[in-house]
Formats: sequence, structure tokens, C-alpha cells
Amino acid sequence: MSITILGVRHHGPGSARAVRAALGVLAPDMILIEGPPEAGPLLDHVNSLVPPVAILAHAPDRPGRAAFWPFADFSPEWQAIRFAAAAGLPVRFVDLPAATVLAGDDAAAEGERRPAGLISDDPLGWLSRAAGHDDPERWWEDVVEHRLGGDPLELFTAVAEAMAALRAAAEADGWAASQRDLRREAAMRQGVRAAVREGRERIAVVCGAWHAPALASLPPARVDSNLVRGLPRVKASATWVPWTAQRLTYASGYGAGVASPGWYGHLWRSEDHIAERWVARVAALLREADLAAPPASAVETVRLAETIAALRGRSLPGLSELTDAVLAVLCQGNEVPLSLIHGRLVVGDELGVVPDEVPTVPLQADFEATCRRLRFRPTAADRQVELDLRNDTDRSRSRLLHRLRLLGIGWGTVVSSSSSGTFREGWLLHWRPEYLVSLIERARYGTTVDAAATAVVVERAEDAADFARITELVEAAVLAALPDALPAVTAALERRSARTGDIAHLMAAAPPLARVLRYGSVRQTDADLVRGVLDSTLIRVCAGLAAACMSLDARAATAMLAAIENADGAIALVGSDQQVRDWRAALRAVADLAGAVSILQGRCVRLLLDAGELTTAEAQQRLARALSAGPEAVAWLEGFVRGSGSLLLRDEPLWNLLDDWLSSLSEETFDAVLPLLRRAFSQFTSPEREQMGNKVRARHRAAGVIAAIAPSAGADENDDWDESRARRVLTVVAIALGGCVADE
Repeated sequence: MSITILGVRHHGPGSARAVRAALGVLAPDMILIEGPPEAGPLLDHVNSLVPPVAILAHAPDRPGRAAFWPFADFSPEWQAIRFAAAAGLPVRFVDLPAATVLAGDDAAAEGERRPAGLISDDPLGWLSRAAGHDDPERWWEDVVEHRLGGDPLELFTAVAEAMAALRAAAEADGWAASQRDLRREAAMRQGVRAAVREGRERIAVVCGAWHAPALASLPPARVDSNLVRGLPRVKASATWVPWTAQRLTYASGYGAGVASPGWYGHLWRSEDHIAERWVARVAALLREADLAAPPASAVETVRLAETIAALRGRSLPGLSELTDAVLAVLCQGNEVPLSLIHGRLVVGDELGVVPDEVPTVPLQADFEATCRRLRFRPTAADRQVELDLRNDTDRSRSRLLHRLRLLGIGWGTVVSSSSSGTFREGWLLHWRPEYLVSLIERARYGTTVDAAATAVVVERAEDAADFARITELVEAAVLAALPDALPAVTAALERRSARTGDIAHLMAAAPPLARVLRYGSVRQTDADLVRGVLDSTLIRVCAGLAAACMSLDARAATAMLAAIENADGAIALVGSDQQVRDWRAALRAVADLAGAVSILQGRCVRLLLDAGELTTAEAQQRLARALSAGPEAVAWLEGFVRGSGSLLLRDEPLWNLLDDWLSSLSEETFDAVLPLLRRAFSQFTSPEREQMGNKVRARHRAAGVIAAIAPSAGADENDDWDESRARRVLTVVAIALGGCVADE
């Protein structure tokens, strides 16, 4: 009987090649692989999977508890699995059960604290530094990934010796393996013993290199049994899920990740001419992006990479040499295209494929079936899509994305919405493998995406205490086409509206309800259920608006101001004639109310003026009365000038009132109100502010011209001068000559 330990680096193409070669030499009758034992039945589907994929273990009774074991095509464990499948050999996962892993972090539960900088945290880093290298990735490429030929078993023997030396050095420095590591290694040894008891003669064990010395010999079985006895367990289920190349990187938070999975995939697929094939891919990618990448430059890039490698004492160009050469030649020193190369090639945008026959929860199965029916499968690369809601397929895609958002799955982000009345809706799609975990967690809400989203909306409506939050749920239910959720949500809306006395909250509910009524037909949704709720809400708003605008602090006044503006837009959108009249009467009540907040009064006057409820003369009168209050007038003015600045630009009497008021302020008073004035006028667009500035300059220039050309008080009485007739043309002359006079 022989037991051979193949200590590997997870996701290393050199290790993957060495594992396949070693298994071919050993001809084992049993292969054991580091991984959760519950995933054993999943190995029946391995031939139909397209990496990257991952084993997903989750706890159905504990939402949020999940663990992943990813595999790429160049992962040594994956190649061992494929070797076993091709040879018809039995293969088994050995490690702590997923049921124990999902039960919690036993090391944390026992209060263990691992100091930073342990050898066990980065064994490759320690080995590379011992060899005189400061880059573990580069050192590993030189020693393993670029290793050609030779006895593969010698490599694993050397790796095991190196790890044994590292563990001994760590123990000499006071390091002790954590309880979790001890238990994991005990579980692996128990797996080896089980294979021995079955009568296996040639056993190959593929595990992380750090664990190889711990599996080289088997202590008494009772020692390992004591380590794993009584560990907590939960109910666990396992399945295969698609994975992405990006999620194999360190940057994604994956502890066993690599820096460049796309590059490692290239090393795995390229048996020879590695540099030439890589540069050819880079050049093709640059040409796709409409960047110059002629063949002659590609040849020069390869030559430069080989020269850099020789200068650095490397047998073959690695990723760093190729990157430097690409930057110098193909990118001509411009680092911007390197980000494209890094994302598409160095990291990669591959998304694995899991066949339909792999067991999964009904909700996930419904999601995948819906994606197939709509020809709308997730992809690893982010992409933008524009949906035409007049099209049945695009409308169904929009509903799916909105339903997933309700389930907390942010596959899509709206970048342009149809709420403005158009039939177009833009989305940015951003798929992450973790969303499958969210789908599994939401399985308790229903077996289909439609049913689960409906249940989530109903639950949130019942739990929501914020009236405005419930109205958002109404709009979300319409966007997601959930007619079964609308009655429950509108009923909750009516109950909350009857109990709330906050007029600002009631007004905040009006815009989403109005959008549902106005644009529900775009999605072919019956939104009549919300009409009664909106009608009753507006009655209470109009009745209580004036009282609600009294005695507010600055923060509450700002919130009320926004609520009034939003409600005004909503009523203009869907309000009946009677509702419009009632609303304008409520605005007038605020404008006339003594003691109301000034900024709200000013805004109500402006809204009434824009609606034609006040004449320009009435608005001028109110503005003059407000400005006579002194510095306190700025708040009223801020409310009045909100929105478009075209009113002041085209209405000369209003402009003159404001100009005269500003001119009458003392220097001290002007300094005091200047910050408030800046805030009031900052909301205008840049062209509007520029026109206002030009108008002020033109007036003062005109005043200077008039003063320059008007007859002096001491004019000769005998002069033939008709002053009344001359003054009729002074303004025109001043405007015509103002620039010249100013220049002089």
C-alpha cells in the first residue's frame, strides 16, 4: 500500500500539470481531494461543467450561511477530478464537513486570535524571500509555472520538504496550528484511513501544500477522532454554481486567490510559444477597441519581452516582462489601454456554465429557466442594455430585473427610466456569483421569482412604519408587474395614511402614486387600485398644508419645501380639475398666512404665479412687501426665485424691484445677506446666471452713458435744446454706445 501526498498551490497551472503527470505515473486506485465531503454526489456532473465553477454549500435553516470552493480549469484539484472521471477512478472529498463549516467559526468561538505575519498565512511569500525574491507570484512562476518536463513526483517531494521546513521554523518561533487547521488536517487523515480500510493500495491525496507534511504520516486514529468529536453541525446542502474569473483574484477577497487568473488560464492552455500567443491576444483586443496594433509592433513586443526576461535572469518572459513590453511598444507608453488589458486578459471575464440537470432549489431553477426563455443569461462582463417596453420580451426582461431588485439581487441598475413617459429603459447589468446565494436564501418566499418578489413586497408593506416607504413599494410593485402584491400594499398605505398626521410624509407619497397612475399603461399594468389612495391623501394634504408650514426649523422647512414642489408636480401630472383647484387654494393659504415660514411663502407665491393664479402685478406687490422686511426678506426671496431664472430675466418690474432693494442695502446689511443670496442664485443654470450678470452690467453702463451725455444743470438758457425730446432717445443711445463708453 502507498499513500502519495500531492501538495499543490490552489489555482496554479504548473501544479495542475504536475498533478496530471503525477497521477499518470502513480496509476492510483483512489484519489482524495481537499474539499467538503457533502459534495461527493456532485462529482457525477463534472463532465458537463464548464469552469470556472464552484461548489456552493449553504444552510437552508440559517439564511446567509454559505461557503464556496471554486475551481478553474487550471486548478490542480479540478484536473485531478477530470483525470479520475476519464480513468473511471473513485474520487472523494476529504476535509471538515460543510455542515461544520457553516455552523460557525470554531476558532473565533474559542477566542483564538491569530497574530499577523504568520508563516502559515503566506508560505509562498516566505519561500520566495528565502530564495532572494521579493515577489512570491514571480518566484512561483519561475520555479513551478515555467517548469518544463522532469519527474513530477520530484516537484511534490520538494514542495513537501519545503513546507515541512517552514512548519518547523514556525514552530520554533512559537507558532502553533489553530484548532481549525488541526481539525481540518485530522478530518483529512480520517479520509485517508477510510480509503485504507476499503482496501485501496495506491492512494493519491491532492491538498494544499501547507497541509502536506501533516498528512505524510498517520497518528493513532483516536487522536484525530478526539479532535473532530462533538463539533457543531447544521443542515447543509451543496450544489454547483457558475463562478467568474474575477472572483478568483485576491482583490475579490478570496483568500486562496491568485493575482492574474486570466494569465494563469493562458499558461494552462498554451503548451508552447507562451509570449507570442499572449501578445497576439493583446493585439487583437487593442484592435477591437479601435487602437493601433500592427503585426510588426507585436513582433517587437515579443522581442522586447524576451530581452527584459534575459536581463532579469529569467528563462522565459513572465507577465511582468510582457506587461512592460506591451506598455512600451503596443501602448506607446500610454497606461490607459493597460486597464483594458488587465480586466479582459490578465484577470479575465469568463463565466462558468452549470448544466440544468444539476440539482438546485426551485427558485433558482425558475430564475434560470426564465433567463433561458428570455434569452437573457447573466455574463461576467458588465454590459449596458436598452429595453423597449413595447416589446413583450423586453418588457418581461424589465420585470425580471425589477423583481430581482426587490429580492435584494442587484443584477441590474437603472441608468435611464421610463418613468418620464418614454418606452425606453436603460440598465447596467453587473452579475456576481454571490447572487445565486441570495436566490437560495430567498427560496423561503416562494418557488418562482414572481411569487417570491410578491411575498417580499407584502412583508415589507406590513412591516414598514414610514408612509413614504410604502408608496415606494407601490411603485416597485407596478414596475415589477406584481398585481397580487398591489391590494396588500395599497391596503397598508390606506391604514398608514389614516394614522399619520405628518403632511410632509403625505405629500412625499404623491409623486410615486402619480407615476403609477400616469405611466402604468406603459407596462400594461392596471394601476386603478392606487387612485382612491391618492385621492384621499390629497384631500388631507390640502386641508392641512397651511398649518403644517408654521413654526418649522431650517431642516424641517427644507424637507417641507421639497415635499411641496414634488406634490405640485404630481398634481399637475394626474390631478383632476377639482384637485388642482384645491391644491392652489392651499398654496394661497400658505402665501397669505401670517407667521408661515418665509421660504415656503415665497415658493408658494412663485408656484401660484407660474400657474396663472396670480398676476404679475400681484406678485410684484407681494415681492415688494416681502423685501420691505429687511434682511429677513432673503429667505422669502430664495423660495420665490427657486426653479427657472427666466422669470427674473423677462419680467422687468420684478427685476427692478429686486435691483432697487439690493441697491438700497447698506454695506453691513449686504455683507450679512450675501451668503443667503449666493445660495438663492446658485440654483440657476450657468447660462441664466451669465445672462443676469450681462443684464446688470448693461444697466450700469447705460446709466454711465446717460450721465455723460445728459445736459448739465448750468446749460445756457438760450441754447436751442429740447430736453424732453432728447431724453426719448437717451436709452437707445446709451445701449448702443455703452460698450464703447465702458471701454474708454
